[in-house]
Amino acid sequence: MFLPILRAIISPTVVLQLLLGWGAVLTMFLASPMLDSPIATPMLFGILAAIVVVIVICAFGVVTHAEHLARRLGDPYGTLVLTLSIVIIEVILISAVMLGPGDYPTIARDSVMAVSMIILNLVIGVALIVGSSRHKNLRPNSVGASSYVSILVVLLAVAFAFPHFLGDNGAYVPGAATVVAILTLSMYGYFLYRQMGPQRADFQDITLNEIPSAPANRVDTSISRVLTQHRGEILSRSIVLVLTVLPIVLLSHDMATLLDFGLDRVGAPVALSGILIAAIVFLPETLTAIRAAAFGEMQRVSNLCHGALVSTVGLTIPAVLLSGLFTGQTVILAEEPENLLLLVLTMVLTMIAMLGKKVTALHGAAHLMTFVLYLLVMFS
Repeated sequence: MFLPILRAIISPTVVLQLLLGWGAVLTMFLASPMLDSPIATPMLFGILAAIVVVIVICAFGVVTHAEHLARRLGDPYGTLVLTLSIVIIEVILISAVMLGPGDYPTIARDSVMAVSMIILNLVIGVALIVGSSRHKNLRPNSVGASSYVSILVVLLAVAFAFPHFLGDNGAYVPGAATVVAILTLSMYGYFLYRQMGPQRADFQDITLNEIPSAPANRVDTSISRVLTQHRGEILSRSIVLVLTVLPIVLLSHDMATLLDFGLDRVGAPVALSGILIAAIVFLPETLTAIRAAAFGEMQRVSNLCHGALVSTVGLTIPAVLLSGLFTGQTVILAEEPENLLLLVLTMVLTMIAMLGKKVTALHGAAHLMTFVLYLLVMFS
């Protein structure tokens, strides 16, 4: 039963992507002792370029599997598989860095901030411009979009603003950290329950919900039928997707040290490393979102981008807070005033664009300009 399914899924291209990805991970692991010593600048950038090429090849494989799952499962389940597979691995790696021998009190703050700016401004901006150039009436499901915005406003404030008032030197005091971690996990769990259950229709494309003949119980019966009839394909493709995503995340973190060395040699800010790593980690979702925008699937763009950020904040913040409580490490989350201003500006733009009658290329241009302002602040 599973053999024909595996033959259909594991094509020569998929095998090549898996071999390249895991071969690169193994090579980096074996070469790590040699890379600890100073290496010539041309070789350094050559290694970085090779890693990026492998990541891009694997990313296209992830996009292919994600699109198959999205078509089979429908939204929001299809996009949720891709989002959670990337975010959970990212959270585990951030927690592993915190539990390691080094001292990285701001790694969670810097990572989540970079992801927020990339997803909400760079990816959304490009997607809106690409989608609006092909479709005149591009708009997401306003109920689903407003749900994302509501949760993001609260979670981002809890992550970056409230540590100024409920913490010490930018870090939550133990009592507040415990409450915040529990509240954040509870909110995220309730969000997943509503998104996959009672409010699933709010996270689907508007055209699906405007079909008058669609029965009220269509959502529940269709997903259960799909899981029953295509269990082997869904399970197999999900496993292959995760196996293709994992090298991307591992390689991006392995290359972080090399990237720091490279940026230092060319005089660029070290903080740029976090942005580049975050962009690489979320490359599969970025490509999927832009392709969805090109096909006019604006709600899928929202599910991928806004859903990814809700998952990132909803899982990362509790994970690092609880890790800090158990290990006694300081977890600095409070952001600088200029970055808080950028977050406020970003959320205002998100509300204006996503909750209007339709989105346009001008909305996308405003998001892109905000991302450039973020870069300017970082370089200053």
